[in-house]
Amino acid sequence: MPNWNAQLKERFGLENFHSWQQEAVEGLLGDPGKVMLIAPTGGGKSLCYQFPATELEGTSIVISPLIALMEDQVRALQQRGIPSTYIASTLDPEQRRHREQQLAEGAYKLVYIAPERLASGSMLGVIARVQPSLIAIDEAHCISQWGHDFRPSYLELSRLIDHIQPKRIIACTATATLVVREEIQARLGLQSSDTKVILRGFSRPNLHLSCLETENSVQRRSALTHALTTTLGSANAPTGGGIVYASTRKNTEKHADFLKSKGWNVAPYHAGLEASNRESTSQRFSEKQLDLVVATNAFGMGIDRDDIRAVVHVQAPGSVEAYYQEVGRAGRDGQPAHGLLLTSSSDFGLRRRLIGLGDPDNANPKRSQQLWRLFLDLMAYVEAGSCRHDFILRYFGDEKETLGGCGHCDVCQALEESGKDPNAASLSEAETLIIRKALSGVARNRGRAGMAAVTDMLHGADNDRMRKLGLDQLSTHGLLSSHTRPWIQALLRRLMTAGLVDLTPDEFPVPLLTSQGAQVMKGQTPIRIRFPAPDVGQRSAAKRAATTSTASTGKHSSRKTLPDLSEQDIILFEALRSTRMEIAKDKGVPAYVICHDRTLRDIAQKHPKNLEELGQAFGMGPARLESYGTQLLDTVKTARPTPA
Repeated sequence: MPNWNAQLKERFGLENFHSWQQEAVEGLLGDPGKVMLIAPTGGGKSLCYQFPATELEGTSIVISPLIALMEDQVRALQQRGIPSTYIASTLDPEQRRHREQQLAEGAYKLVYIAPERLASGSMLGVIARVQPSLIAIDEAHCISQWGHDFRPSYLELSRLIDHIQPKRIIACTATATLVVREEIQARLGLQSSDTKVILRGFSRPNLHLSCLETENSVQRRSALTHALTTTLGSANAPTGGGIVYASTRKNTEKHADFLKSKGWNVAPYHAGLEASNRESTSQRFSEKQLDLVVATNAFGMGIDRDDIRAVVHVQAPGSVEAYYQEVGRAGRDGQPAHGLLLTSSSDFGLRRRLIGLGDPDNANPKRSQQLWRLFLDLMAYVEAGSCRHDFILRYFGDEKETLGGCGHCDVCQALEESGKDPNAASLSEAETLIIRKALSGVARNRGRAGMAAVTDMLHGADNDRMRKLGLDQLSTHGLLSSHTRPWIQALLRRLMTAGLVDLTPDEFPVPLLTSQGAQVMKGQTPIRIRFPAPDVGQRSAAKRAATTSTASTGKHSSRKTLPDLSEQDIILFEALRSTRMEIAKDKGVPAYVICHDRTLRDIAQKHPKNLEELGQAFGMGPARLESYGTQLLDTVKTARPTPA
């Protein structure tokens, strides 16, 4: 294995590569030089092509859709003495011609090019004459029509690859599920067995992930302010930065104004603002002159700030990929950070309108349907019955890094306090009947009223609206009167996530039964959903947010304890805690990132004799087993030796 540490230190000021970066560099500089790299935003993907570019003769081409990110990376490379530039639509014609001429003359080591430029035959000709030593494709998921961020301009890449036949090529992305990876590889000619596929770095156990269902804007704002003050402290002297994401420009402005009224140093950011305004906001936030930014998904790429302690979504984004990319901007320094996703029933109708699902003027209904499925995947994450980190790792196919339970997300904490897995048992006959009643209510509504009215009808409301719509005369009126209105609303959301109920794409969406929902209603198909918690709607959003925050920080007033340990087990438990502290200090991370007390207590009680038995302990997933398993096992053998 080549040792490039001296060059890495000299050119980039880094001591060494991460193991997966080393793997990518070796794959790219080796034979046949084809790499598919999937790693999260901010993880260091750019180094995997920037370093090889400095090792190779000639010019390397980087395709990137993010002009701000290109500018930042070129600036950083130039400061390190590496000749670099970018070519994009923001340049005036004279600048662009000059840089293209310099490119043709081989004046640069790296040239960043926006994908839209590839539609120009002249640009393709210039690149062909240069015969680049490598081609790097950033944000490679944009080439996939199955992904969350498809861009037609990326289809030009297939033409570029076919025309140039580069010797070395690397495709990088932070958000690629298996189906998206397969499409990327097929379109870029990377599907052969000699392509090195690297999937690493998605595990972020320092992130406290939680979701909270809110019923109105008052609860949403209360949960938002509580999350920010709990994580960052007071608005006057916050301990770090935060990003608040909203789905529309209007809500971005509204929440920015609200937080400003509460004393926060905050600014809005969305595509409708002047470019100079956006650039100023981005720069001030990066330089820590701003504490908060309220933004649409247009904000975040290229933000180089390591003390972002909180990311709050006041509306659900479009997919798991988009969410994890955005929430992953918190805690990049490895220290504790918080991600809170606020959801409500209105998210479903809003998302359908944003993607144009069902719109007769929609030019690409298949694409809209795919985006809807991606949104339902996110809603499945919201309703997850297992560790949120492990859900995401499984979603991206990163099984090697699964944690076996992070121990501090809201789901892990709920499981620990209840002592059971909510998915362990199948639905009872009574629960199945309740679901069929809810589906019957949707069917009987026959598209005449929206979700709120259907909820009222099932609850048995008696008011003018019910009478005007004739819902009080339906046989399903009051079928779920023993349940609260918020609980019924939560159940209907889960039926939508499961694909049993759909919504019309109108401004005022109406629930309709799907064919699968009709089969479940008639008892022809088994039901596979998780019931809402019994106390939905019985606690205020602020109190529930407080519970979530408490779960994140590990300060609990009524935590369910594990079975009592013997005297010998307690000695082993304390020894394991000491080992954990040593590992945490060595890694420079909080102790809980290594593992939680519950994991150590389970190890002390089980007294594993080998790594396989250690893997059976609570929270000892593959990633922890590989990283710390041997040290923990050595402690078990030393502190409590097995009797002869």
